Amino acid sequence: MNKKILVVDDEIKILEVVKSYLEREGFSVITETNGNNVLDTFKKEKPDLVILDLMLPGISGEELCKRLRQFSNVPILMLTAKVQESDKINGFSIGADDYITKPFSPRELVMRVKAILRRTTDDVPLAEVMSFNNDDLVVDLRAHTVRKKGVVVNLTPNEFKILKILIRNPNRVFTREELIEKVMGFDYEGYDRTIDAHIKNLRQKIEDDTKNPVYIRTVYGVGYKFGDGNV
Repeated sequence: MNKKILVVDDEIKILEVVKSYLEREGFSVITETNGNNVLDTFKKEKPDLVILDLMLPGISGEELCKRLRQFSNVPILMLTAKVQESDKINGFSIGADDYITKPFSPRELVMRVKAILRRTTDDVPLAEVMSFNNDDLVVDLRAHTVRKKGVVVNLTPNEFKILKILIRNPNRVFTREELIEKVMGFDYEGYDRTIDAHIKNLRQKIEDDTKNPVYIRTVYGVGYKFGDGNV
């Protein structure tokens, strides 16, 4: 399938078994045993899917899931010994795409990986509540609320749509035409610089310095994107 999988678990035997089964199916596999190394490895290798154990030395799997969801919509399969329903619900709420408990069948895990990759697209939702820069900006996609430094920010429907599109596709550059089509509809006949006005207003509400924005970034001659991977 020519896809790259990052497998994170501190149990070497599990890593070896999972790696072996995935490679038999044609996947390229990278492994990590310590949570402290995962984010650097992820940014370097850019995997297509992450298999993530919750109980890790260093940064926990749950915290890693939250951090990954701040800048990536890569599919995440949680791998854990926790079997309570509340644990699974929490995993999904922070952005996991699937959940498998130990002990598990390696063949089932491979089938789940294949199923996730088949159904995931660029529009896979991130976590329902997303926080950036130590809660400087908090966006609740389900409740349609935005907080800046703990204070609720009132966005217009179109402003929220633009923000939602951008944060669900971090680092993807959208042209004005693409944003117009997604926000206002394909048959919109207004001026394409309308998006610029919405972006200007949005920046005034969520940026500390509108001349040096950290969230809504301009890619000159192309369009706009959310962040640079470090927000």
